[in-house]
Amino acid sequence: MSATGLDVFDRTIHLTNTWLDEMMTSLPHDRQLAWHALGTVLRTIRDRIPVNLAAHLGAQLPLLVRGVYYDQWRPSEVPKDWRSAAEFLGIISAELSSLRPIGAGDAAQATFRVLNHHLDPNQVEKVRHALPEEVRALWTAGRQQGQSAA
Repeated sequence: MSATGLDVFDRTIHLTNTWLDEMMTSLPHDRQLAWHALGTVLRTIRDRIPVNLAAHLGAQLPLLVRGVYYDQWRPSEVPKDWRSAAEFLGIISAELSSLRPIGAGDAAQATFRVLNHHLDPNQVEKVRHALPEEVRALWTAGRQQGQSAA
């Protein structure tokens, strides 16, 4: 039986909860915190990569996650020009500062792991290669053994 009456909504709720559950394997078991961390890291990536690539990435996200990803996006603005891992993590840290303590690196790693698991590996590689080298080093390439795209 459908919880919402619309299969598309039921599916995106299920997929989003799956992503959040995966985030919480390495973050505190707090769904709201995982949601905020996921959105923060995705928007930080989105604001640094070229617009076309950002749109391709957004198209692969579950509908609910896509909403948080596109929140307050202004595609006509030039992508932000941060270049270091410290700047990347600083942006994430500032966005997460109003919540319970969570490390920016932990939030980034949890998000990278979920993207590696659920997105097309070619898309992941395109996004990784659009980021500065120091940030690419934080985001290990490829899927972990035994994982597949969902």
